[in-house]
Amino acid sequence: MNFSKSLVLSPHFIFTFDSGFSTQDYIVIVNMTDQNWYIITDTEQLDTPSLVVYPDRVKQNIALVKSMIDDVSRLRPHVKTYKNRELTLLMMEAGISKFKCATIAEAEMLGLCKAPDVLLAYQPVAEKINRLGKLIFEFPETSFSCLVDNLVAAEDISDAALHNDIQIPVYIDLNVGMNRTGIAPLGVETQYFPSQLFINCAKLPGINPIGLHAYDGHIHDTDLNARTAKCNESFAPVANLQAEIKKEGYPEPIIVAGGSPTFPIHAKRENIECSPGTFVYWDKGYQTELPEQPFLTAALVVSRVISLPDETKICLDLGHKSVAAEKEISKRVFFLNAPELVMAGQSEEHLVAEAGEGHKYKVGDVLYGLPYHICPTVALYERAITIENNKVSGEWRNIARDRKITI
Repeated sequence: MNFSKSLVLSPHFIFTFDSGFSTQDYIVIVNMTDQNWYIITDTEQLDTPSLVVYPDRVKQNIALVKSMIDDVSRLRPHVKTYKNRELTLLMMEAGISKFKCATIAEAEMLGLCKAPDVLLAYQPVAEKINRLGKLIFEFPETSFSCLVDNLVAAEDISDAALHNDIQIPVYIDLNVGMNRTGIAPLGVETQYFPSQLFINCAKLPGINPIGLHAYDGHIHDTDLNARTAKCNESFAPVANLQAEIKKEGYPEPIIVAGGSPTFPIHAKRENIECSPGTFVYWDKGYQTELPEQPFLTAALVVSRVISLPDETKICLDLGHKSVAAEKEISKRVFFLNAPELVMAGQSEEHLVAEAGEGHKYKVGDVLYGLPYHICPTVALYERAITIENNKVSGEWRNIARDRKITI
């Protein structure tokens, strides 16, 4: 499948994006002339550290992701990146009706938005099954589904559904290389057989197997050809499994596949739902690793210099509690207006950086940090401050950062 899209994002600069796939090109217009797009002119309103988002750039990213696929109904964005109602509604206004999430709180947030189709990309057990059932009763306008990868869990979900007189659609979770959850797909030696699990689920009252879920988050090669080869190799047994189940007389299972790194690859397939998530905000990590995807960075952490510990170092109010810290210290945050800083140490509330001899930084200076990993960074903030026309304009509450909203 090849297609070309011309997308107008902003009136300032035109460039051609070559996806690396045959003739598929994107002509993307972005605001490349404004190198200071992130500057906030009324920072006196901001306590720091703060998470800030730029809605205009978010909207451009939504338009871009739509342009990268032939049918918007094949998009099933993962909401774990942003966790708020406002961005969900922006995507729904853009015609996106399917979503993926990882927690009951994220699912409830989507229910509050009356999102039509929500996949809980998690196998619920124990109390989580009960909470899923409550969601189904509370938000009848939303169709909720979940994952299963073993018969015991499937039987528990079936029992709960039967007890509450509801039907829960399920997807068979496949392990295509992440090695954390899921059953190995057809073609891989295993003591379990995914086609048999699908058939067994079809026999259980209260649940209805409708699809296959294949998350290939282990594939993130910067080289697009290498990434494509690995993606195609991991996907082949999934397609074979789909064909085998259909041959058994069942409706062809829906396939939900991939994340951000493999999105451009799966987008070229036919009838496959794709689940990118980070595209709405983008981050330094993917900006570096996935150069073929020209999404705009749209979320930053704003920090201030709070101390000058010696002649060459500065200390910022950006500790472990304010930016994702699972990566080594040089790959946690990149300062757009201070790219020369070298991170030297970080604790819960502080980040020390080497600025060099004769640096010009003063206590109170504002720095704009681009996180390397935006998803867990967002989870550290109860709200995102919106910036429009370089000024504070409001806030988006990250209500799904909590483990529980009401259910």
